[in-house]
Amino acid sequence: MSERPEGDGGDQKPLIEQLRSAVGAPRRHKAPLGARLRSYFLTGLVIAAPISITVYVTWWFIRAVDTWFKPLLPAQYDPDTYLPFTIPGVGLVLALFSLTVLGALAANLFGRTVVRYGEQVLDQMPVVRNVYRALKQIFETVLSQSNQSFRQVGLIEYPRKGLWALVFISTETRGEVAERADGDGDMLSVFLPTTPNPTSGFLLFVPRGDIKILDMSVEEAAKLVISAGLVIPGEKAEEMIGLKGAQQDPRGKAQPAASKRKASSRSKT
Repeated sequence: MSERPEGDGGDQKPLIEQLRSAVGAPRRHKAPLGARLRSYFLTGLVIAAPISITVYVTWWFIRAVDTWFKPLLPAQYDPDTYLPFTIPGVGLVLALFSLTVLGALAANLFGRTVVRYGEQVLDQMPVVRNVYRALKQIFETVLSQSNQSFRQVGLIEYPRKGLWALVFISTETRGEVAERADGDGDMLSVFLPTTPNPTSGFLLFVPRGDIKILDMSVEEAAKLVISAGLVIPGEKAEEMIGLKGAQQDPRGKAQPAASKRKASSRSKT
């Protein structure tokens, strides 16, 4: 029997490395067909649902504005009179143009005089004046371009100690509320939104020391509220759910990331 000549092991090294990598590398289990189809379906739903809902809401808004403002347009200026099909958005363009002209007229002396006279007439009506004043104040607050909008997000203990709620910080509490409140130090006016509709909620006056200011933006906090905690904002999502640097195999066991597996295999060799 002839013996194989012993060399420097150059020919055997690739074989040894292959054996080591085969032993150290975990087996990749292919997911079942049903699981893959479910994953594909959910991925398609995540892509298609926001686009479809956005298109539907936009189309509904344009048609609603057309229904309100298009009848005010004379027939000779309506493009639908001369075309065999309907052009959507004509009423929206008319509404934007009318509001712009109205704002320009109200900005001069004559316009302010007319508006003031109209408000004086409304002030003589007991029920109408209350509705008008409330709506005017709401629109002025919402559409104002000042710095009175939400700028920060915080946490407060609500509705009892040990439970934390997300709040939008509005302004410092002033006036009679600040004078009569028994809070220690400065107080802040905060808005506590409800889930999944953040447009409704509660107005709370909380001492500044009882609020924990967060680093997340108002948009990220709104996503967190709307999704009922399912959408974790920013890059801290993986840290908060404890999955950073880990992957989930089909059997449900967490495995280290591929980069960490390679590093560990190199350290062993």
